[in-house]
Amino acid sequence: MPSVRAALCLAMLLAAPAVAADPTELGTFKSWTAFTATSASGKVCYALSKPTSTMPKKLAREAAYVIISVWPGRNVKDELQVVPGYTYKEGEPVFAQVGNLKTEFFTRNDGKAGSAWVKNVEDEASLVKAMRSGSTLTVTGVAKAGAGKKAKATATTDTYSLSGIAGAIERARRECGK
Repeated sequence: MPSVRAALCLAMLLAAPAVAADPTELGTFKSWTAFTATSASGKVCYALSKPTSTMPKKLAREAAYVIISVWPGRNVKDELQVVPGYTYKEGEPVFAQVGNLKTEFFTRNDGKAGSAWVKNVEDEASLVKAMRSGSTLTVTGVAKAGAGKKAKATATTDTYSLSGIAGAIERARRECGK
């Protein structure tokens, strides 16, 4: 899974200053896969998934992912991160929705890579709980405009299957002792 490894390394670099080792796959649970790796902050474990659909289809981007992290060295459990495969338009929020629950994320671009995290940390647990019992997660964001005078920002919608998420999160938690 080279593209998954690349996405994990990218996500870890955005979240932590340095990555000491390549991720190790812990198992696949339907649409989700669990991983572990070592970072500058110690051991980190993840559950991640790729979208089942992306809109618009013609938008040039790298692979997109949603990642749920467990960082024992940072005392973090179930931190959500969206990696859209493009840079976000500055100042535009990202939203994740499961059923009727809609959660706002803030964005950060690093070079040509964008990421988003839950804006209010207090909302993270309720979103993860909804994801564990839901069927799909829909993430909406706005891609930064490309080069040129006629370039414009593009609204995006990525849909993720939540099938297998509970097993992947449990495996990541177990590996990292949370």
